[in-house]
Amino acid sequence: MRLSKIALLAGSGAGAFLMASGACAQSADAPAKAALATDTEVPQPDIVVLGFGQSRQVQSVSALDIARIVPGASPLKAIEKLPGVNFQSADAFGNYEWAVRISLRGFNQNQLGFTLDGVPLGDMSYGTVNGLHISRAIISENVGRTEVAQGSGALGTASTSNLGGTIQFYSDDPRDKLNVTGSGTYGSDNTWRGYARIDSGLIGDTVKGYVSYDYYKTDKWKGYGEQRQQQVNAKVVADLGPLGDISAYFAYSDRHENDYQDLSLDIIKRRGLTDDNISNDYPTAEKFGQFYQNYLAYLGGAAFPYPSVGLSFPAGFGSLDDAYYDAAGLRRDYLADVKMDANLAPGLTLKTTAYYHADKGQGSWITPYTPTPYGAPNVDGTPITNPAAISFRTTEYSMHRGGVVSALTYESGINTFEVGGWYESNTLNIARRYYGMTTGTSNRPAIDYQSNPFRTDWDGKYDTETVQYHVSDTVKLLDDSLVLNGGWKGVRVINNGQLRVGTLASGRIEARDWFQPQASILYHVSPSTELFVDYTENMRAFTASAASAPYAGTQIAFNLIKDTLKPETSKTIEGGLRFRTGGLQASAVGYYVDFSNRLLVFTNGSGIQGLPPTLNNAGSVHTYGGEFAVNYRFMTAFSLFGSYSYNSSKYQDNVTTKDALGNLVILSPTAGKTVVDSPTHMLKGEIVYDQYGFTARVGADYMSKRYFTYLNDQSVPGRLTMDASIGYRFDGDGPLHGFSITGNVTNLTDKKYIATVGSNGFTASGDNQTLLAGAPRQFFVTVKKGF
Repeated sequence: MRLSKIALLAGSGAGAFLMASGACAQSADAPAKAALATDTEVPQPDIVVLGFGQSRQVQSVSALDIARIVPGASPLKAIEKLPGVNFQSADAFGNYEWAVRISLRGFNQNQLGFTLDGVPLGDMSYGTVNGLHISRAIISENVGRTEVAQGSGALGTASTSNLGGTIQFYSDDPRDKLNVTGSGTYGSDNTWRGYARIDSGLIGDTVKGYVSYDYYKTDKWKGYGEQRQQQVNAKVVADLGPLGDISAYFAYSDRHENDYQDLSLDIIKRRGLTDDNISNDYPTAEKFGQFYQNYLAYLGGAAFPYPSVGLSFPAGFGSLDDAYYDAAGLRRDYLADVKMDANLAPGLTLKTTAYYHADKGQGSWITPYTPTPYGAPNVDGTPITNPAAISFRTTEYSMHRGGVVSALTYESGINTFEVGGWYESNTLNIARRYYGMTTGTSNRPAIDYQSNPFRTDWDGKYDTETVQYHVSDTVKLLDDSLVLNGGWKGVRVINNGQLRVGTLASGRIEARDWFQPQASILYHVSPSTELFVDYTENMRAFTASAASAPYAGTQIAFNLIKDTLKPETSKTIEGGLRFRTGGLQASAVGYYVDFSNRLLVFTNGSGIQGLPPTLNNAGSVHTYGGEFAVNYRFMTAFSLFGSYSYNSSKYQDNVTTKDALGNLVILSPTAGKTVVDSPTHMLKGEIVYDQYGFTARVGADYMSKRYFTYLNDQSVPGRLTMDASIGYRFDGDGPLHGFSITGNVTNLTDKKYIATVGSNGFTASGDNQTLLAGAPRQFFVTVKKGF
């Protein structure tokens, strides 16, 4: 990592070029502050703010809303009710990262931008390439609010993947008074969770802070195994008076989770949605590997190495991929940042954040496709003399990244000028290794980090350097009734891959666009009505990893594309209306997106085989649609929220190549097909009661069918899920003050459905083992006490 450059940027935050910002035209707190400052009619607090005062489609949910879902659930679950948000997970908490998927308006997760207090989280991919998941970056109770920009994030958002919108999380500030809070949750599948937080209160009227701890453990809802996590968060804020303020944040997370089995439609038809890994049956898992070795011997005309097994699958199974012995994901993260907001002169402010993130991870499968050789090292390094016909396959990660995000803002008259930038240096080490297994009894728990491999397929080091800047101006006219925003950003991302072991690609590739404009208009028609229109251009940079394109292919293939491969780009225009009066908030927006150079990754074989994917440019995708949201507090105690979205995303071109004679050949006729994992209709709603300490909530979420092949010949049906909660808190004086008890039910109707699509990527056509089942109905009870 080029720490000298980071230090240089931190020391020269007032420079005009290399500075960055988490907001364009308005501060990150603008939506919430605008709603509180200008809308005295709407009862407070509002748990959903529909972006009033913003010239883009933006909504935010508060900590109060997060508190109404299952404690410990991902903050993403709190925003799944917003229009245009497609959230999927195979567990009740939404924390199981292999299954978590979120998309906006047909853009998938790695085409969105994510930040925490302005610190980039990368694309939150499972593969840990350039960031970390929000469920590891912060404990859910410490999230102050979450803001969703469905169409385009602010110019200064620290992201190189935000083609289709941004999701920004903001941590809660420490309390002004000394406070101790603790809670415990117990529920289905032996779920245990504990949370504790201590706030110092103000020390000397200037400094305050908190430290919190969370422990979570649950058995899988099907199959065998567990998922557990422990986290530590700490935050300190110091008020420097007229000079500004300074804050620091720290997060530690250690997560171990046994995986659920990926499914295909064929597996579901034969074995049902409850099919899972056979972690309780090691002998049967060995038979899968023995069968495969017999099959290879049969193809080669050799004698069966396991004659007693023959060419028959174990009873009840019809495919080598029906069930593996076990699989797991392990992640250990350290995240820290220091933020300085300085008042340099009247009207002149500088906001700078320096951050550092370290990650160690491992994703594992017990594979029947690779046997353990005789003499392979055991856990303790001694040779294995009874090797199994299966082995322990891992993808191992080590990442260190650091950077600076800064913005200089000057207010003068009707103008607010801003110039800023972002620099990050990221080093990723990633390897594919195999570890020896013994016959008869498993010698390696999948949920532990492994040592002493017998083989390394590939091992590489990947450096990514990111430079981004932006310039903007906000002009307020007609007594602030008309607000004009304009500006642009530029970005350059350089990826350098160095393969140490293996035959995959090495080399340099760059994505660069120094001018990506953004312009918007906000017009307050009346105190209760506003109109907005926004235009944005964005680019998604390439990512560097041996496990993903373009580095996952051969050196020859990489050399052919490295100088000509174009990064994905988008042009988005949206416009809408917001209205509020009394207890009613409503918004309606329409949008159109021209998405160019759409890069489709075609999966080859089952995921466990680890075959290199194929990367193809599918040309353009055109997207249009509408989003509608209503938040109505029709009585003091009752509030109703509902949203509907319509989205049409279609590929405009076929995937083509040229033959040896230069003739155009169609590889995949994708033109006119709907984008994978892109439901056309989504309808969400909830009703909440909160009065005299009693709370109750019921929510519903519907989405229409989703395709999981590029040619739309395979899909999963639409589904409607519901959840509910009920609770009571003691608000009066006495020993029970601050005590509450809450019950939560997820999947209230016990719907049997397919939750996640694309867990193992997408293919052109045909069935694919890339689906995950949704969790059944589950119950949880939480008690909480503040002191």
